[in-house]
Amino acid sequence: MVIGSLMRPTVANLQRQTDIDLVCEGTPAFLLMIDSMVASAPNDKKLLITATQAFTGYAAALDACSKPDRAATVSIKARLYGLSLLWNSDDLQRVCTLPLSDLQQTLTDLDRGDVDLLFWAGNGWATWIRHQEGSPESLAQLVRVEQIMLRVLELDETCYYGAAHLFLGAYYGSKPPLLGGKPEASRRHFEQALAISNRQFLPALVLYAQTYARMAFDRELFVDLLQEVLDFPLESQPDIALANQVAKRNAARLLDQTDQFF
Repeated sequence: MVIGSLMRPTVANLQRQTDIDLVCEGTPAFLLMIDSMVASAPNDKKLLITATQAFTGYAAALDACSKPDRAATVSIKARLYGLSLLWNSDDLQRVCTLPLSDLQQTLTDLDRGDVDLLFWAGNGWATWIRHQEGSPESLAQLVRVEQIMLRVLELDETCYYGAAHLFLGAYYGSKPPLLGGKPEASRRHFEQALAISNRQFLPALVLYAQTYARMAFDRELFVDLLQEVLDFPLESQPDIALANQVAKRNAARLLDQTDQFF
């Protein structure tokens, strides 16, 4: 669809912004435009991917702007568009509804051509879960997103800077072993994500510090990872400047809390 192809450069330009506050204040009108376009073409998969990218990115920016309530509201739409990618695909719609015992087989039947839809569906879903403050409903859905991300890794682990590894690293590293955490698996996922992006995708470093390093009580690793984020030159990766700038703001906040964590 032509209208969807016109929006993709706009979303790409949004990702090149470095003024987070400007993004937080100026993006709503753009998102309303995307909403209108999706309403006109609800089955356009490329447009749904664009919408999911825009709303997940905006939720992250709002968190960095200290607007968690707005971020939680925006995450609802990120989930809606992410799940719409599944609902509008004959091969993927059952991922939302199948019993967990049958889900893995359905995911196994998917091929590399499904990876973008699958990843962005999982990412939009995960964005919503992250903003639900541990509600029983959201926690029950984590296992389904985990299975999606594991299949993304099998199909193409490099998808979006290895971000499926980030989800799994954070998921396995945010809990102690007694509560189901898998610290070594977490560390391996983060290290692989960093290798895929050549340590250029800064959210990986922040999540590594925020989850694995904190749970392992590794102060040195925590500080080193966050300092690496702060020292990174934004201009070296202009296409992901917004994500990296958000990571820098989060890294500075976490570093200020070091003595509270260790």
